[in-house]
Amino acid sequence: MVTFRNLVLFFLLLTVAAPILLYTDSYTSTKTPFSKREFLEDVTSLTFNSEENRLNLLYRESPPVDVRRGVVGVVYSKQDSDSPSITRDQVSARVLSATDDETQSKTDDTIKQVTDHAVSEIDKPNVMHASDEKAQNGERMHVQLTQKTSGKVDVQEPKDSAADKERGNVMMPDAQVRHLKDQLIRAKVYLSLPAAKANAHFVRELRLRVKEVQRLVVDASKDSDLPKNAIEKLKAMEQTLAKGKEIQDDCSTVVKKLRAMLHSAEEQLHVHKKQAMFLTQLTAKTIPKGLHCLPLRLTSDYYALNSSAQQFPNQEKLEDNQLYHYALFSDNVLATSVVVNSTITNAKHPSKHVFHIVTDRLNYAAMRMWFLDNPPGKATIQVQNVEEFTWLNSSYSPVLKQLSSRSMIDYYFRAHHANSDSNLKFRNPKYLSILNHLRFYLPEIFPKLSKVLFLDDDIVVQKDLSGLWSVDLKGNVNGAVETCGESFHRFDRYLNFSNPLISKNFDPRACGWAYGMNVFDLDEWKRQNITEVYHRWQNLNQDRDLWKLGTLPPGLITFWKRTYPLDRKWHVLGLGYNPSVNQRDIERAAVVHYNGNLKPWLEIGIPKYRGIWSKHVDYEHVYLRDCNINP
Repeated sequence: MVTFRNLVLFFLLLTVAAPILLYTDSYTSTKTPFSKREFLEDVTSLTFNSEENRLNLLYRESPPVDVRRGVVGVVYSKQDSDSPSITRDQVSARVLSATDDETQSKTDDTIKQVTDHAVSEIDKPNVMHASDEKAQNGERMHVQLTQKTSGKVDVQEPKDSAADKERGNVMMPDAQVRHLKDQLIRAKVYLSLPAAKANAHFVRELRLRVKEVQRLVVDASKDSDLPKNAIEKLKAMEQTLAKGKEIQDDCSTVVKKLRAMLHSAEEQLHVHKKQAMFLTQLTAKTIPKGLHCLPLRLTSDYYALNSSAQQFPNQEKLEDNQLYHYALFSDNVLATSVVVNSTITNAKHPSKHVFHIVTDRLNYAAMRMWFLDNPPGKATIQVQNVEEFTWLNSSYSPVLKQLSSRSMIDYYFRAHHANSDSNLKFRNPKYLSILNHLRFYLPEIFPKLSKVLFLDDDIVVQKDLSGLWSVDLKGNVNGAVETCGESFHRFDRYLNFSNPLISKNFDPRACGWAYGMNVFDLDEWKRQNITEVYHRWQNLNQDRDLWKLGTLPPGLITFWKRTYPLDRKWHVLGLGYNPSVNQRDIERAAVVHYNGNLKPWLEIGIPKYRGIWSKHVDYEHVYLRDCNINP
């Protein structure tokens, strides 16, 4: 009876428990066939090309996976995908997150990018040195899969690995060309050593290799210019040089020879620099054929006009102190036209601007004809001939007397001075021209004017200059931009401070200033008798012991403690010698100055600055076309 009862209870329990066990087993088998520990072990032991790269999984607490949505975020290993015999239940499924479909798709794409990137990095050929390769093999790819609410995967590669790769792969630019040129130098050393010269076979072989390498590098400035057989020639030369090293193993002899070669190269460089300086100065003195043709054509047409057509309009404005007056002394017609055109182009009220141009006898007719044929809008033009200034003679002006002296002529034209590079920059015809010294006689030239703006002919105006007439010079005569930003623009670079007259009266570290754009108060000039100051110092410098030639040194002396510093934005210098002038300073400047030998109308002008000047020249003008003057 008891046995029968137990049997009934057993079957009853089996009937109740069986469905529960079956449901639980189905649930667990659907969720994941692996334990959490097995999952982590499998993920962290992923390998690529037999190299272990551990994946450190950073997981977070998340709500339980909803099995009704199915298994998501499955990643298959390469081994699994390549094995057709493995069933789906045996595939290494990895449940990464339970997110919505959109976020999950982003996660899948990111994981694919990570794994593809890892494989591509490992598959790259290793071009590093042995020591770097050993260090690289010690590195492990460090991937952080951070499951955030957005489901994104963050990937971090150690910076040291990238740095090591970069160090291992860096090569000198055009290394083959450099190497070949270095081989030529070494070959020349061996060919000049006694021990190598004694081996006739080696000398013949080395000379043959030198000719081969010279043919390779004669037209090659970069590796891509070299022919396909360059590597073979390089290796052959290296083998021959190795033989030379065996023949001549005395390092001290090689060092002495290299020092001698270095000294010889330095001497040649000095000679070439001297020649380049001389040629630059010579080019700066010459007049291009087109600029020589232009005044001839203009002069011919000017004298063909009747007398009434040779006159400029608005001559009643020439002495009106309510207007803006400019003084411009030049014998260059084209350069003068650029100054006038650029000034008028940027002027707010062109009709209030008056240009007083003084030139020499040879260019007087040409200058007048140019502005008669090309009037500057509503502005007023006056052209004068310096020969008509009867008051300007050698009895009144010491500089005129000095310029016509025999010693000055010998200084300029005697051939034995041609090799003295220290004086080359002073041996320029402009220093012999009285036009260059007229700036010291402004009150005599314009006796009824109170203030004038002096402009050189190698400047370009970029902004309206009328504001300069309202600048208060505070009792000074000259308003100019200082140029003491660099040491060579101070007084000791222009004046001879070994002379007691200079050392007692001036400060060697005083700041210099620039000619080219200067505001002169002519009333104050007359009050302080500036012209007499200039004459006194010129008489003291008859033997050129106080300063060399030029107008800036006597200007620094004459206007000592009489110069008011203008804002630097008014006047930017250096476009005639310095290719590195700050572009922002050029753009902000009211006036840019091509001081130096590289004038924009010469072929040696700095190309990057020529456009600022040439945009004010109409190259389609009939006179310029006939004289073949091109940009």
